[in-house]
Amino acid sequence: MISDSSRLRMAIVGVIGFSLFAAMFTRLWYLQVMDSRELQALATQNQVREVFETAPRGRILDRRGRPIVANKISQAVTVKRLEIEEDPDVLARLAPLLDISQAELTKRIQDPRYSRFRPVPVAEDVSEDLVVYLRERSQDFRGVDVVTSYERAYPNGTLGAHLVGYVGEINDRELTARKDKDYRLGDEVGKSGVEQAYEEDLRGRPGRTQLEVDARGRVIRTLGSTPPVPGNDVQLTVDLDVQRLAEESLEQGLSTARGRNPRGGGPPLAATGGAAVVLDPRDGSVLAMASNPTYDPGAFVNGIRPELFEALQAPPSRFPLNNRAIQGEYAPGSTFKLVTAMAALQTGMINPGTTVLDTGEYNLRSCRGQTCTFRNAGSTSYGRVNVTQALTVSSDVFFYSLGADMWFRGGPNAQAIQTAARQLGIGDRTGLPLAGEQKGRILDAGIRKKLNESSPRAFPNGRWYAGDNVNLAIGQGETVVTPLQLANVYATFANGGTLFAPRVAARVLRSGGEVVRELPPSAVRQIPLPPNVRVPLVQGLAGAVADPRGTAHGAFAGFPVEVFPVAGKTGTAQVVGKNDTAVFAAFAPVGAPQFALSVFMEESGFGGSAAAPVARRVFEGLAGKPLEPIRATGAVD
Repeated sequence: MISDSSRLRMAIVGVIGFSLFAAMFTRLWYLQVMDSRELQALATQNQVREVFETAPRGRILDRRGRPIVANKISQAVTVKRLEIEEDPDVLARLAPLLDISQAELTKRIQDPRYSRFRPVPVAEDVSEDLVVYLRERSQDFRGVDVVTSYERAYPNGTLGAHLVGYVGEINDRELTARKDKDYRLGDEVGKSGVEQAYEEDLRGRPGRTQLEVDARGRVIRTLGSTPPVPGNDVQLTVDLDVQRLAEESLEQGLSTARGRNPRGGGPPLAATGGAAVVLDPRDGSVLAMASNPTYDPGAFVNGIRPELFEALQAPPSRFPLNNRAIQGEYAPGSTFKLVTAMAALQTGMINPGTTVLDTGEYNLRSCRGQTCTFRNAGSTSYGRVNVTQALTVSSDVFFYSLGADMWFRGGPNAQAIQTAARQLGIGDRTGLPLAGEQKGRILDAGIRKKLNESSPRAFPNGRWYAGDNVNLAIGQGETVVTPLQLANVYATFANGGTLFAPRVAARVLRSGGEVVRELPPSAVRQIPLPPNVRVPLVQGLAGAVADPRGTAHGAFAGFPVEVFPVAGKTGTAQVVGKNDTAVFAAFAPVGAPQFALSVFMEESGFGGSAAAPVARRVFEGLAGKPLEPIRATGAVD
């Protein structure tokens, strides 16, 4: 006889069993009736594979249409890591076909330059016979494919490397920023220079093919395809010949300076690097932008080796990836005297005939101590000089007196130098579309205070004194400029006062040459330069080159200034703990300027003996004259 407790237990088991069967039948009914369309869509989707074909990037051309960056087409064997892991025997069959060991093949597949989701190229420029063989036996080589690849090619080697930049595999941050622009993991993207600035023009549109495959991944049929659309070409304002001229001249200048003894003794000059920029003052076009040391952008094709990338960022390499033309910030030295002279003339503090007695030193009034006396280089005395003569011989005393007078007068005059500098673009980015450009810095009381508050050890003095204005007047102190900024200052003065945002690209073209869009010059502002301001300053700068007393005369000895007159200014910027930075800025021809340039050479000594000879060689090439080898000249400012 069955007890009541047993009946209860059986009833509970029955209820549970019924509930389980009811839940199961409800789920089956939902899947077969309610959710059948969605599951059918998912099943169909699982049978379709999308294959993307990278579009060739557009070329980067110089102003004459000559390629600086092009493309190389090749057939490459690729391996998908995730699929090969499921069938490792494929490697044993593939390695002999590539004429390498299985260990070497495995090493290539595991190359850390490629993400896990990107097909890894294991052999490039393979024969057509191998291409046919692999495609006919695709079922035996799961995860292996042969693709037509377009690689960046550099017909001029390292020339213009910092300008054009390089490409690399897109990272997570870049992918997120471009989530609506059809980028995928494994795609290449511009990382610096023109490649980055004009990425959307250069990239093109990838091709897409939809394939129907079976459960084993074998292709059944092609459902549809769209071919890749090549990227557009970008034509630069840069002239390859001028770029080569600037790079070669800068390299020669640094090699000549390296190992020479600095003024006052000490270890030989290091001449660690530098930059040279050539602009067209008529519209702000960049004709050349050289940075030394340089690097090979071809090393980044298909991903740069980690050990090489690490070496390029190590101090012994002198940081070749830095574009010193726009990222380097240097004290301008005496090249800044043009700004001080403009400020003094524009405010009416002096006129072209105002003179100062230069005895070789300047004593700051109302000041006590050794730091109250400021001297010319070598304590040279120039006698009584006006602003034109002061620029020619680079009289520090003349400009010391201007800086002090402005400070003591107070009011708007106290900021006259800073106002003129900012009008000329110092202390702000120029507007060049390349990433990474630094702003420079024009020092004043407010900035001095901020520097001290943010970094009291590096900037221990938080107040602004008359002596600071004195130093500012000759381009010393914490004021810094980029080589591009200084070239643009001289270009603005050369063209009569139009400050342009420098441009590096002139137009975007389709591969057949049709213009997609023009990239016209952009004027930022007009700076008043009446004749009573401009003429005496032009004469002073021209005298620095042509006058026997000029600081650049030795560097330009024998140069045909009578047919190709140059107006320029030397500069020697002191750097704490290092040798001086050599600087030179100029424009030419004086009567109708077509070129403006700046040259900066780190730890290279005097501007007149190191930087001016580099500029001379560049101007020789621009004037169509035979190029003279760079030789060291006497020590001048």
